[in-house]
Amino acid sequence: MKKKISLVVAVLVLVLGLAGCGNAKTVSYDKDTLIQSCDAVFDIIESGSITSDQITEMSDWNQGYLMAQFESQTGVQMEADTFATALEGWKASLEECGDYESHKDYEFEASSTGVTVTAPATFSDRSADLEFVFDENMTLESFTVNAHYGMSEILEKAGLNTLLGMGTVFVMLIFMSFIISLIKYVPALLNGTSKKKKEEAPKAAPAPAAAVEEAEEMDDTELVAVIAAAIAAAEGTTTDGFVVRSIKRRKSNKWNA
Repeated sequence: MKKKISLVVAVLVLVLGLAGCGNAKTVSYDKDTLIQSCDAVFDIIESGSITSDQITEMSDWNQGYLMAQFESQTGVQMEADTFATALEGWKASLEECGDYESHKDYEFEASSTGVTVTAPATFSDRSADLEFVFDENMTLESFTVNAHYGMSEILEKAGLNTLLGMGTVFVMLIFMSFIISLIKYVPALLNGTSKKKKEEAPKAAPAPAAAVEEAEEMDDTELVAVIAAAIAAAEGTTTDGFVVRSIKRRKSNKWNA
């Protein structure tokens, strides 16, 4: 019985906790004030009196002074970076949607973290929604233009994205296949490099000293024969009485007498 009571109590606590989370307080706001703020912000952005490049090129002090003037005119607090992003987004929306014509009444959606204000807008090429997002302190966090696309345009964009993705994958597969096909040449290149290194290695082939001495003795014998023939010719005799002996060269004495 005690276990059942404990189980029931736990379930009740869980249900109450979930109910408390679901009933979180939303941010309180004044609708008329927000309408005036949105109109003032939109008028400045739509007028084109300042560009995003002008803001980003300003010093921090000048940006602070500009946003202080902006707040005094519109009653809206906003960071300089947010203002520059809003201006850049508005410029892009004109290229995408065409010239601005008008917008309808604002719609409000509050949450525990802020308020989102939207208004259907008409442009020359397509319709869109103007969206202002405020935090709990009513500081403007963003301003965007959300264009509306027809089903054919959505399908066309989806098809282009699909083709682009498939094309990218296809190109990568071809490149990977090409790289893999070159792997079979790696062992041959490595073997060729090792063979070249072996062929370039010097081979030691010492010459035998005995052969050199024999060649020197043969040269000396020939020299003696030539000298003997020359002497015999000079004296009018023959070389029969001469005995040819080999001449061995001695190293010169390095000691001076």
